[in-house]
Amino acid sequence: MRVSLEEVTKVFDGGVTALDGLSLDIEDGEFFALLGPSGCGKTTLLRTIAGLETASAGVLRIGDRDVTRLPPGERDVAMVFQDYALFPHMTVADNVAYPLRIKKVGRTERRAKAAQTAAGLSLAGLMERRPAQLSGGQQQRVALARAMVAEPTVFLLDEPLSNLDARLRLEARTFLKRLQHDLGVTTVFVTHDQAEALALADRIAVMDAGRIRQLGTPREIFQRPANVFVAGFIGSTPMNLLEGECVAGDGEAAESWGHQIDITGVRLPVPEEIVTELNPGDKVIVGVRPEYLVEAEEGIEGQVDIVENLGTTSLVTLTTTGPPVQVTVPEGREPEPGATMRVTPEPGRMLVYRADDGELIDAP
Repeated sequence: MRVSLEEVTKVFDGGVTALDGLSLDIEDGEFFALLGPSGCGKTTLLRTIAGLETASAGVLRIGDRDVTRLPPGERDVAMVFQDYALFPHMTVADNVAYPLRIKKVGRTERRAKAAQTAAGLSLAGLMERRPAQLSGGQQQRVALARAMVAEPTVFLLDEPLSNLDARLRLEARTFLKRLQHDLGVTTVFVTHDQAEALALADRIAVMDAGRIRQLGTPREIFQRPANVFVAGFIGSTPMNLLEGECVAGDGEAAESWGHQIDITGVRLPVPEEIVTELNPGDKVIVGVRPEYLVEAEEGIEGQVDIVENLGTTSLVTLTTTGPPVQVTVPEGREPEPGATMRVTPEPGRMLVYRADDGELIDAP
C-alpha cells in the first residue's frame, strides 16, 4: 500500500517543530528507511503515520484514503517498537494473538492464526513461554509476529534492532530483509544506524531538523551525498570534508580547463564534469571517502597519527597543515605512527560542495 505525505508539519506544545512541511511518497511494497541523528524527527514521522501523533498541518494518505485524522486502529498499520512492548504477563501465544482479540476475532480462529504466524518465525516451540523467558532475538520475533498476524497494509518499525547485541543484530537484519521481501508489505523502518539503512532499504530518506536532506537509493546516497550534512553522516568511516578554493590552474590543468582546487597548498584538478560551474575565487568543500584515497607521489601530505585496525583494512588518520585526513589501507600495509604519507583521490571519486550552502555541485 502506498503511503503519501503532503506538506506534513508537526509542532509540539511550546513551539517545537518536529516535522517541517514534509512531502514524501513511499511506494507499495517498498522497504523504506528513515535515517538521521537523534532528534531529527524520524520517530515523530513514524508515529504520525501510525496515528500516535496527530499532524498539525498537511495531508497523510495510505492508499487512496486520507487518514490524517483517523485514529490508529482505523489505519490498518502495525508498529514494532524499539523495546518490543510485549505484555509481560501474557504467553507468546497470547501476545501474538492480541491484535486479533482487539478486532474481536473468535478465540479458536485467533489462536490458530497466531500459531501459524508464529511458526513462520520459528516460534512454534515457545508459545507457552512469557517474554521474560525469551532472549532478545526471540522477543523481537514475537513483536514481529504480533505485527504480522493481523495482515496490515503497512509495517512501521521503530529501531527494532537497537536492543540486540552485534551478532544478533546482523542475523536479525538478514531475517527482516527476507521477511519483508517474502511478504511484500510496505515497510517504514526508523534507524539512526546508517549501516542498517544501507543494508536493508530500497530507498532512504536522510532527515535533519524535521526535514529531508536527501532521498534516494542506498547507492545514490553513499556515492553522491547531496550536501555536506549527508556526506558527514553516511558511511562507516566519515567522509573527509576539506575546505578549499578554486584557483587559476597551472601546468597541464591550465592547458586543459584552466583551474584547480587549492587545499592548504595542494592543488587538485576540478572534476571535468563541473568545470563550467566553478570560477577562481569560489570557496568549496572537497569530499572524498577514506576508501577512495590512495597513496601518491604528489598529493595531500600528512604525518601518521593513529592507525585503527578494521579487520581486512586499517583506518589511518593523518595530521596535516589543515584538518585531519583519514585514509583506509589494505591489511598488512599499515604505516608506522610518525611516518609521512601523501594521498590523493582516485579518479572520479572526488565530490565538490559549495562552501556557502554545503550543496553538491553537479554537472549542468
